[in-house]
Amino acid sequence: MMTRDEPVYLRVEDEHILGTLITPGTLIPGVLFVHGWGGDQRQYLDRARELSGLGCVCLTFDLRGHAQTSAQHETVSREEGMRDILAAYDFLAAQHNVDADSIAVVGSSYGGYLAALLTALRPVKWLALRAPALYKDSEWKLPKQRLRGEQQLELYRLQAVRAEESRALRACGAFAGDVLVVESEQDTVVPHQVIVNYREACISARSLTYRVIPGADHALADVSCQRAYTTLLVTWLTEMVFGARAGEPPASSGEPPAQSNDAPEAPPPLQSTHDEENDQDHDDDAGDPAREIAPAAAIGPSGQRADQRQDQYDEQNGS
Repeated sequence: MMTRDEPVYLRVEDEHILGTLITPGTLIPGVLFVHGWGGDQRQYLDRARELSGLGCVCLTFDLRGHAQTSAQHETVSREEGMRDILAAYDFLAAQHNVDADSIAVVGSSYGGYLAALLTALRPVKWLALRAPALYKDSEWKLPKQRLRGEQQLELYRLQAVRAEESRALRACGAFAGDVLVVESEQDTVVPHQVIVNYREACISARSLTYRVIPGADHALADVSCQRAYTTLLVTWLTEMVFGARAGEPPASSGEPPAQSNDAPEAPPPLQSTHDEENDQDHDDDAGDPAREIAPAAAIGPSGQRADQRQDQYDEQNGS
């Protein structure tokens, strides 16, 4: 077995002594989870723990405007949400034991929308979208909370939208990895037409798996629907991740998607304040070999089930 040697400094009182940390040389896949509007990272903690037990490094996080930063809920914009997901992705990809070429992104509702946009800006190998929301490209810097009224989302989401008319759909059109799309049969927040728009956009995907959870609403309010989604997600990621690691191409569900040479259009350029706002996640001392560790504030209460509370908020307020 290949190994990896890493010099480390051990603090002893006021001094440091040199050591060498030897770890397995094999890098392992990373999985980034992005919660929906009105929720927090607890939505995905149990699922992340299950995947971590199978051999993945998983990261959950709270988008600004949620959890400890809920005071920003009325003012935070999609641009700021995009900065958040970029910072989270970069943190995960920089971990020493993560294979930066084997990262999966899992997003629900608003988080699914951001995850789709992320594929145009960072390397993503696997993309899982549950009830992904869709917004007009306009009003990019407008507070997210105002979009439902300003963009008349209830009407917009009933319309057929072509990939060239939406940044998120264009990004999906250019994405060449494996895609999972999960729909709730009774979803009134993200109706069937939005799912159709996403599915039809994924013309370059290596494989496209589409599943419907029977009887489920956007909230996955029924515990059996929550379990069904967890089973779908874990089964699909296990097939994708471990099939890829074994050198076996994963099976595609449905017809093979057509090929396209269309390139995605990224969202408006992120402003330089991104560096100031999010660089606390990076090691400021370039000469310090210590591993980067997430701040305690990023770790939510363990064992708490938040799927139902999260998605019920979406159901009431619009994703």
